[in-house]
Amino acid sequence: MPEFASGSPAESAELDKRERERIARQRQLTQLGELAAGLAHELKNPLSTVKLNLQLLQEDLAKLPGAQSSQSRTATLRKEVERLSQTLDDFLRFAGRLEIRTQPVKLNGLVRDLIDFFQPQAMAAGVRLHASLSSIDPVCVLDANLFKQALLNLMLNAIQAMPSGGELIIRTHVDQDRAFVDVSDTGVGITPEIMPRIFEAYFTTKKGGTGLGLATTRRIVEEHRGHIAVTSEPGKGTNFRMELPMAT
Repeated sequence: MPEFASGSPAESAELDKRERERIARQRQLTQLGELAAGLAHELKNPLSTVKLNLQLLQEDLAKLPGAQSSQSRTATLRKEVERLSQTLDDFLRFAGRLEIRTQPVKLNGLVRDLIDFFQPQAMAAGVRLHASLSSIDPVCVLDANLFKQALLNLMLNAIQAMPSGGELIIRTHVDQDRAFVDVSDTGVGITPEIMPRIFEAYFTTKKGGTGLGLATTRRIVEEHRGHIAVTSEPGKGTNFRMELPMAT
């Protein structure tokens, strides 16, 4: 990440650029949200009808001798319909309007709560989870539940990047009127070729991944007038940094 002196012209230019990019993405998401509402109406009802009829067909096949193969195919079709329905729901959550309810939140406390919640999952994956929290507990105006979702997405992403175990470190620190949360792992890292695309919706390198986790995280951070950036070294690990304005 580039380092600028606080309040310098370079820093101001960088912040202006981020704001322009954030506004452009919000406009794009607003358009997607409008399209998504129509898409939901056109697809969700037919999918529900198909799912119900497949369930009834499966029940009828269960009464027939020698229909195990047909039952199996029907069960597979039901799973695919459920997957399509879930994909549509994920898209609607990503592209739809976020209802943000903010209040002043002590960032260290929020991070501690999520670490306590996530610790069993990290242990099960052979990952050592550590916290390094600022001695100054920053207060930010946040929707705590949404921000926890954004942070949890990064922690899950880190676990997936360490299939053989490793270390996950969550840090907070303060610089002037901004607070930072770093999520660092010792995983496989991100190659330079795919780095520019990691925040794109539906871009994923994980088998079975939706490709919406990091895109959703960026949207949540930007809805809080924040910024997210990433640095990585293949084979050594990755660091995601969320930057948030502090409460005044």
